[in-house]
This record gives sequence, C-alpha cells and structure tokens, in this order.
Amino acid sequence: MYDRDVSLIETRPAVAPDLNAREFADLASALRSAPTPDRTAEQVVGFAVHQLEADYAGITLLRRGGRLETIAATDPLVEKLDVLQSELGEGISRDASWHGEALLAVDLGSDSRWPRWGSTAADLGIACLLAVEFTNGDNGRAGSINLYWRRPRCFGADDVAFANIFARHAAVALEHSLELAGLNVALDGRKLIGQAQGILMERHDLDEARAFEVLRRYSQDHNLKLRQVAEHLVATRRLPTERIGVA
Repeated sequence: MYDRDVSLIETRPAVAPDLNAREFADLASALRSAPTPDRTAEQVVGFAVHQLEADYAGITLLRRGGRLETIAATDPLVEKLDVLQSELGEGISRDASWHGEALLAVDLGSDSRWPRWGSTAADLGIACLLAVEFTNGDNGRAGSINLYWRRPRCFGADDVAFANIFARHAAVALEHSLELAGLNVALDGRKLIGQAQGILMERHDLDEARAFEVLRRYSQDHNLKLRQVAEHLVATRRLPTERIGVA
C-alpha cells in the first residue's frame, strides 16, 4: 500500500542531475528549437529517461471528455499503459486526487489507489513510477510526464525536485511548439486564400475584394471553411459545387 510519508523519497542517494539555472535555461532553449511539436515531445521524454535513469517515459495529455492522448512514448508499452487507463477507468492520469505535487508509486503492483491498473502494469513488468503534471491556464491538469522503472526503487528528494522543474520547462517548450504549429497552419491558409483570389481575379476580371467575397459566399453556401474552398479551387481550378471532405 502507498504510504505518503516523506521518508519514501529520501531513503536512497539522489541520482538526478545537479543542473543549475543556466543549464536549465540551455535545456529549455534546446527544447524550444525542435522543429515540430512531435519532435519537442520526443526530446522531452528522451531527456527525462536519460537524466533520471528510467526504463520508459511518455507524455499523456487530457483531452475533452476525459480522453487520454499519448503524444510521445519511448516504448509501445507506455502507450499500452495509457490505453489500459482508459479501459479500466483508473490510473495516474485518471486520479482526481492528484493536484500539483509529483505522483510516486514505489510498489505499483500493491498500490491501493489504482488496484486494477497497478496490478496489470506490474504484470507487464512495471515496478514503480514517477509522474509530474502539466497544468493549463485555469491551473487544472492538462497532462503529465510519466516515468516508469522495471525494478523497485525509492526516489531521492532531488529526483522529485528535478522532475518538477523539468516538467515546467517541458510544458513551456511544448506550448511554444504547438503555438508555432498553429501559426504555420494559419499562414498556409492565408497563402491558399491569396492564391484562390488570384485565380478568380484573373479568370473573372474581379478585384481583390470581390474575389474574396466570392470565396466567402461559397464557404457559407456549402458549409465549408474558407480554407477548404480555397484549397479546392487551387487544386482543381473549380469552385466547389458540393460538399467536399474536410482537409
């Protein structure tokens, strides 16, 4: 059974790296320079596994309706553990009592908080875990970095401190990467709309404003996003006459 006594996290020498503020800043910069959100997430779990000597790690996000999404995993087993949480309705990402602090399980197979998920995870070879949450703008949990070990261990206080600080840097890097990805999509959409306007202007001798109005009208009449109408016109040189699939 899990014991909340702090002695559990102080019974072995810490193995976490002793990173100073400058080194954490360099780490954050490296994470922010990743070209895509997927690559950022992969770097986060890879670094976490390396620095904390974990066997596996993953990032799990909480989506609408309580759906779990594994956006990075060092091994397919991590994704399987998330699937099991959804199927069993319990587990670290389903724990409503978890707020703020790092979540530890030193003997997952006998942990009373998630008896079915913990037992199943232990049968799959997972002995213990450490998880740190991401929070959203309302200070609610948006997801977590989850680290797993095959052999039992106790966690040093520095392990937990490092994980908490690292998670904050990782969350900022992921948010930055996702914002950039959204911006790129928006820029691509504006470029497509501009190309579609050019086609209409040349073909029908319209000015820019009237060409945009034609695109807007087709968007409303056919219940399509403006970007979809523009994409269809650029690809086929024809305005849509029926509903087309979502791009």
